[in-house]
Amino acid sequence: MGSCREDSSLDDPVATAPGSVTELRVNGPRLIEHINALAEFGKNPQGGVSRLAYSEADRQGREYVIGLMRAVKLDVSIDAAGNLIGRRAGSDDKLKPILFGSHIDSVPEGGNYDGVVGSLGAIEVAQTLAEKNIVTHHPLEVVIFQNEEGGLIGSRAMDGELTEKELDLVSRSGKTIREGIKFIGGDPTKLSTVKREKGNIAAYLELHIEQGGILEKEKIDIGVVEGIVGINWWDVTIEGFANHAGTTPMNQRQDALLAAAKFIQAVNRVVTSIPGRQVGTVGRIQALPGAPNVIPGKV
Repeated sequence: MGSCREDSSLDDPVATAPGSVTELRVNGPRLIEHINALAEFGKNPQGGVSRLAYSEADRQGREYVIGLMRAVKLDVSIDAAGNLIGRRAGSDDKLKPILFGSHIDSVPEGGNYDGVVGSLGAIEVAQTLAEKNIVTHHPLEVVIFQNEEGGLIGSRAMDGELTEKELDLVSRSGKTIREGIKFIGGDPTKLSTVKREKGNIAAYLELHIEQGGILEKEKIDIGVVEGIVGINWWDVTIEGFANHAGTTPMNQRQDALLAAAKFIQAVNRVVTSIPGRQVGTVGRIQALPGAPNVIPGKV
């Protein structure tokens, strides 16, 4: 579980509790049941999910999560960016809130747990606190950020970094970001109201699955995040010359796909030749015109 902390009063976050806080245990089987239920929205026949942001599966999944929030008496709202927020009052609502959660949208053919563990795990924590009649000093806010997979749209709106120009970009769902925000109950004309100013949040916590396999290999159950990968994305176009694949001699070809293959190898070579933990990936490629009997003229 990673954290970002700004408020020293978090040293004693619990106001009242009938028993020792150290005795608290979430209901594991119930959490697994909720995870499996959410996996039905956008379920792939071969396993996993395709719950793209702003898709019908995403909308249905969000409705399911809203139901879970309301069932544990969270005060549920959707901000102008479309982020789901479930607030639980603290003993002193003048204190800054502690935020915890994640996202429920997925990549195409994604897994059942990415983002979901943190999202439903946060709701499970809220339910456990409610069942034990525990009141925290700080208000708690379960936050489900929208469209994490397509450019961190919800979280960047909360950070004040989402630009007007980006709203017209087309998402994987086929909708623009602007249309998608409306589709899930947000209001893209009021994004300025979403921003949380620096210092207005006591802390943010997120439980997340391991995606690199390091802890699993070392047989360690849980780790604390010390840093996170910084991402740079590029769209690269390589131009050659499209020609007939059956009659153009090999020494006269300007094959854009062949050049792209060499480029991909170069990315791997550069990344692995430098000491450090950096990674490089080419995850999408499209050859044009895309016919088996035509030499690719553009990639």
